[in-house]
Amino acid sequence: MSDQDPTSGSDQWAQWRQRVDLDEYEQRWRKLAESGQNPHGEADFVCRFHPTTVLDAGCGMGRVAIELSARGIDTVGVDLDPDLLGRARTNAPALSWVLGDLATFDLERTFDVVVAPGNVIGFVAQQDREAAVRGCAAHVAGGGRLIVGYSLTPRWPSLDLYDMWCAAAGLLLEERFATWDGEPFTEQSDYHVSVHRRP
Repeated sequence: MSDQDPTSGSDQWAQWRQRVDLDEYEQRWRKLAESGQNPHGEADFVCRFHPTTVLDAGCGMGRVAIELSARGIDTVGVDLDPDLLGRARTNAPALSWVLGDLATFDLERTFDVVVAPGNVIGFVAQQDREAAVRGCAAHVAGGGRLIVGYSLTPRWPSLDLYDMWCAAAGLLLEERFATWDGEPFTEQSDYHVSVHRRP
C-alpha cells in the first residue's frame, strides 16, 4: 500500500472516496454483467476507432483498461489513487499501471486513443483541470483521439471551456454524444462524450 493519500486531488474526489465502499463499487460492475447488462460501454465506444494503443487516464480499478486489453489492445492505465490502482494491479498484474497525476504526468509516448471516462475531469481539482486536459492531449498521437466523458453540472467545466482547452492543446472537436452508447447530444443532455482529434 502506498503512503500517498488516496483522497488527494480534489474535495469532490475526497467526498466520493469517503462515502463509497470500494468492494461494493467493484462488485457493481460484476453484478451488471451477471444480470445480462453490458458493463463495457466505454470500451465498446473506444473500439469504434480501431486503436492499437490506448491510455486509460484516471483508470481507477482498471475496468475499462482491462476490457480493452482483453480485446487485444495495448493498454496503459494511470491514476492518482493508490488504492484503486492497487486493485487494478491485483485484477490484471500483466498490464502497465502508472501512479500519476494527470496534471503533471509524462509517459514519454503517445497513444491512438486517450480515454477519460467516469467523470475523471470533473474529479480533478479545479485549478488543475486545464493542465490535466493538456496532459492527456500531449499523449495523443498524430491522427489520434482524446475521448472524455463527464456529467454537465455547474461545478464542472462547461463544454465551451473544455473545447477551448482542447483547442489550445492542438485538438479539434470531431464528434459529441450524450452517452457512451452513442445517443445524440442535444441541448437537454446532462452528460457528454466528446471526441477530439489531433490532425
